Amino acid sequence: MKGNYLESIIKQFEYYKLLGEKTFAQLTDEQLMWEYTHDCNSIATIVKHLWGNMLSRWTDFLMEDGEKTWRDRDAEFENNIADRQELMDKWNEGWKCLLEALRPLNDHDLDREIFIRNQGHTVVEAINRQLAHYAYHVGQIVYIGKIAKKDSWQTLSIAKGQSKQFNTQKFAEEKHRQHFTDEFLKGKEYKV
Repeated sequence: MKGNYLESIIKQFEYYKLLGEKTFAQLTDEQLMWEYTHDCNSIATIVKHLWGNMLSRWTDFLMEDGEKTWRDRDAEFENNIADRQELMDKWNEGWKCLLEALRPLNDHDLDREIFIRNQGHTVVEAINRQLAHYAYHVGQIVYIGKIAKKDSWQTLSIAKGQSKQFNTQKFAEEKHRQHFTDEFLKGKEYKV
């Protein structure tokens, strides 16, 4: 049962990574750096924060506190990423750190206790905490992308007004067990 958890959680992280990348692909460099107001984060700033968080949480994940002494969280919110390449380098470095920490885990690791800011978590609790945190920020990235693109946004989900058609297509298939991310991660996307 727990082995299914690890497989599922990795797919979910990869799914949110893909949503971010599909958003970046629709935007200009200027849109990636754009702030709605001075108090709002740009997509680039959110990426920088995710990068800092991922490196801190997932470096030596089972051995050290997830809030590393070398992390400068406040600097993560300075809107100073120079260009798309720097944004993508940070994005990929953070996700690589996360996935390389998760992939070697096994069922016996899931009940181990680790710490984030001296608060004890089981490995499962720590993973779930980070999945929720990253999904929250990827949702912000997608929403900012939608605002920036206005009417030319290409949806990453079921398009408005297409739910009935989508469900008809899904229910026409035989019942089967499949992770909800499989059709997206393998490049198969339903056309609605």
